[in-house]
Amino acid sequence: MADTPERDEDCPEERLRVLAQLEDWLTTPMLFLSFAWLAIVVTELIRGTDQLLTWLGTAIWILFILEFLLRITIAPDKLRFLRNNVITVIALAVPALRLVRAFAVLRAAHVLRGFRLVRIVGTANRGMNALRLTLARRQFGYVLGLTSLVIALGAAGMLSFEPAGMAGVGFTSYWDALWWTIMLVASIGTGPWPETLEGRVLTTLLTIYGLAVFGYITATFASFFIGRDAEDEQGEVAGSAEIRALRDEIAALRTELGRR
Repeated sequence: MADTPERDEDCPEERLRVLAQLEDWLTTPMLFLSFAWLAIVVTELIRGTDQLLTWLGTAIWILFILEFLLRITIAPDKLRFLRNNVITVIALAVPALRLVRAFAVLRAAHVLRGFRLVRIVGTANRGMNALRLTLARRQFGYVLGLTSLVIALGAAGMLSFEPAGMAGVGFTSYWDALWWTIMLVASIGTGPWPETLEGRVLTTLLTIYGLAVFGYITATFASFFIGRDAEDEQGEVAGSAEIRALRDEIAALRTELGRR
C-alpha cells in the first residue's frame, strides 16, 4: 500500500511559518505585558508585594505560560526550542514554586533570595527581548535602553538583597542603590560591597555587563564628537571634504608624473 503523503501542517517549514506568524501577531501584546511585568517586579523588590501586585503578577505570569505553551506546541523541533529558551523556562517555573508554601525549605531565607535572583535574571531577559523587538533598527538606542533597564532592575535587586542593617552596611533607599549600580556598571565600583551570596552573584553579573557594554557606549559618544569635529572646517580632525581634496591632489600628481 502506498505511503500516505505528509500533511502540510506537519511539515517543519509550515510549522516555522505558522510560528513566525504567531510571534508577529503576539508582538504588541507581549511587549506591553513584558514592560508591565518589569514594573511589577521592580516595585515588589523596592516596596514589597501586596494583594493587587500579586494578582496582577499572577495573571501576567499565566499569560506568559500560555504563550510559551502555544509556541512550543507549534515549534517543529521542541528540544531545540527549549534549549534556546532555557532562561525563559526557569523564569516561568520560579513563580510556581513561590505558590507552594507547604514545604518549609521553600520558606528559608536563602532559598527565597535564590528565587528572587532567578526572577530578576528572567525579567532582565524578557525585557531585553522586548527592547530588541522595539528598537531592532536602532542599535545604540537598544543598548542605551537595555542599560537603563539593567541598572533599574539591578538597583532594585541590590536593595532587596542588601538592605541597611544594624551595622549600617547596605543600602538605605532605592536611590542609594541606583547610584551604586550606575557606578558599578560604569566600572567605578564603590562600597558598600554585598554580603549575601545572591548580592555577590548579581554584582558579578552587573560588572560583566558593564565591561561588555560601557566600552561600546563610550566609543559611540567618541565617534559622534569626532564626526562633528571632522565636519568643522576649523577642526583638527580631517573631514570627508579634506580627504577628497587630498585624493584629487594625489591623482593629479600621478597624472603629471605619467606625462613626464
